[in-house]
Order: sequence, then structure tokens, then C-alpha cells
Amino acid sequence: MDKKEIEVVAAVIVKDNALLATQRGYGEFKGKWEFPGGKIENGESKEKALVREIKEELNADITIIDCLDSIEYTYPDFHLKMHSYICNLKSGIDFVYHDKDSLEHENMVWLDFNDIEHLDWLPADLLVIEDLKKIYRLKR
Repeated sequence: MDKKEIEVVAAVIVKDNALLATQRGYGEFKGKWEFPGGKIENGESKEKALVREIKEELNADITIIDCLDSIEYTYPDFHLKMHSYICNLKSGIDFVYHDKDSLEHENMVWLDFNDIEHLDWLPADLLVIEDLKKIYRLKR
């Protein structure tokens, strides 16, 4: 039986040499960390989907700077295709986390580039982190 395929977008939001990480507050992967984003709707461009998802999830507005990568990862129940983008905040979240800021996440945190491996990331997001390391030459 073929696995269900899911295509999503993710924002690697950068602010003052820090990255925004969000912790899932629901579902099978509750408690795992990820870059915020979500599913692409029918007829929607990846970029429009990302702007919409960040507004819905975090009540924040972003500027997409560049496409980082597209990765694929097979989870036990589905195959994921994820397109990640480097983004900046236009408005919304500040460096202090408040429960009211996140509409879908249990927690969120701003991390220094060199501290991103200290969280329990979803496997697909770890692939994005590997690409970030190449770009930003992060310490191991």
C-alpha cells in the first residue's frame, strides 16, 4: 500500500542571529520541535501558503527572503515533502514567548544558531537543520 503524501511549507524565521523553533501542541508528534508552517492548499503557491500559515499559527507577518531547500522524509504513516524558506518578521512575535502568541503550539523559543541541536526536533526538520549548518557553518 502506498503511503499518503503530504506537501508542506516551513519558515526558518531569523531575527538577530536567532531562529524561531515551535513545539507541537497536538497529535502524534506532540512535544517535538519544528519550524512553523503547514500544508499547501489546492491552487496555492508555496510562498502564499507559508505567509498564510504563519499568520494563522503565530499571528505574525513574515517576509520571505529565500528558498532554503526542499526535503523529503518518510514517516511510518506518510511521506512528507517539505519546502523551507528563510524568512524575517515584519510584525508579530517578539523575543519573549507568551501563550497567547501561538495559536497551535505548546511552546516556542528563539535559539542561537549554535544551540538548535539541543531540542528534540522532528526528523524532517533535522534535515533542514543539516542544510542550515552548511549555509551558516554552524558549530557541532
